[in-house]
Amino acid sequence: MKKGYRQWIHLLTFIVAAAAMVIALIHRGVIPRFWESAEVAMAPAEVEDSADEAVEIPPQTEEPADSDMAELPQQPPKEEKTPDEPPVDEPQEELTQEPDSAEELEAYLAQDPREPREVKGIFITGAVAGTQNTMPALTQMVEDTQLNAMVIDIKNDSGEVTYEMGLPLAEKIGAQVRYVSDMPELIRRLKEKNIYLIARIVAFKDPILAEKKPKYAVKNPDGSVFHDSNGLAWVNPYREEVWDYLIDLSKEAAALGFDEIQYDYIRFSTAQGIAEADFGKAARGRTRQDAITEFLTKAYETLAPMGVYVSVDVFGTIICNEADGNLIGQNYVEMAKHCDYICPMVYPSHYVNNAYGIAVPDAAPYDLICASVADGEKRLQDAGDADPEVHIAKQRPWLQAFTATWVDGHIPYTGRQLSDQIRGAADAGVNEWLLWNAANNYDKVKSGL
Repeated sequence: MKKGYRQWIHLLTFIVAAAAMVIALIHRGVIPRFWESAEVAMAPAEVEDSADEAVEIPPQTEEPADSDMAELPQQPPKEEKTPDEPPVDEPQEELTQEPDSAEELEAYLAQDPREPREVKGIFITGAVAGTQNTMPALTQMVEDTQLNAMVIDIKNDSGEVTYEMGLPLAEKIGAQVRYVSDMPELIRRLKEKNIYLIARIVAFKDPILAEKKPKYAVKNPDGSVFHDSNGLAWVNPYREEVWDYLIDLSKEAAALGFDEIQYDYIRFSTAQGIAEADFGKAARGRTRQDAITEFLTKAYETLAPMGVYVSVDVFGTIICNEADGNLIGQNYVEMAKHCDYICPMVYPSHYVNNAYGIAVPDAAPYDLICASVADGEKRLQDAGDADPEVHIAKQRPWLQAFTATWVDGHIPYTGRQLSDQIRGAADAGVNEWLLWNAANNYDKVKSGL
């Protein structure tokens, strides 16, 4: 009995030891868990589906340097259609997308979280913004006076981007110029002083883009690039690829911390020969005003929901002269429906004698500003009264901070002439304004602030 009992004990011990070894090997993965084999087989299959899908996408090929779409945002490839399917109408596709953007903008503006400021600013070039001597003095002037804003060049009328933005197309065409070595730091310092910052982006006067990408340029009838009297090329306002470049620049500036995007030269050239210029197929059936307003519509729908304001510089004369508006593509009221601030350049020196019944407008700054700004206000008010549901921008005029020595009968512009203009705008109902001096020298008018 004792011998048999011991044999059973040894057998059980062996079985337990063998079972323990099998369990250990299973945990170590030496022996597969056969009862889970079906689940294990299913899991990687789902992952491989995604990988296979990615592998099937053909690699992108580099576009030639002169390609019409090189370096610009590309549309996703369209699905191939069988012969019996009707072709897709591209313009119709765009129309189906536009209401969505418009509705999103309308919803955003209905609760508009942006905080408006009564802006009183000065223009500053990119070159001056990057200096260590002039820029501090201008900053101090803003702090010491009623000024509270700066309009800083981000893309100037030479087509230069004034800091290393890193935008691919700007890099490709060599547009980036390091006028401001550290734009984020400049913005930080100015924001610490509570200065409202406006990014000036010159739109369609862009000789760099026009020369480097001729397909985007205004053309002569013979197909060569059109140049104005200064030998500068302009880009074609009908080209949506140009719109996308401008909007991409604007988005970068907005992301960097600018409070407002302002478009200047948002118009067609007025140079001799422009009437015969070739604007391509995109211009067929569309007016110049159509092109400018459509670009602005797209820009506003993109930028406003990013939390920045949008403003546009326009000729002051388009308020009272419809022919000027048709020539350059600017419609005062229609543009005001697609921005936050419309900024007419109502410099007294830019009006012909007897405009608004004023013998020499440059010599009567109060009268000219009061009359022109009041005219603009009436146009905007009438548009709002005609359709109370429509969005209408506020008017913020550009005032003259320079002496127009080329004008017959001109007078020197000092602090008195500036204060006269400010008073004229206020009497017309507008307390916001911007000061223009191309050389950024405001010393002679500073006493008017």
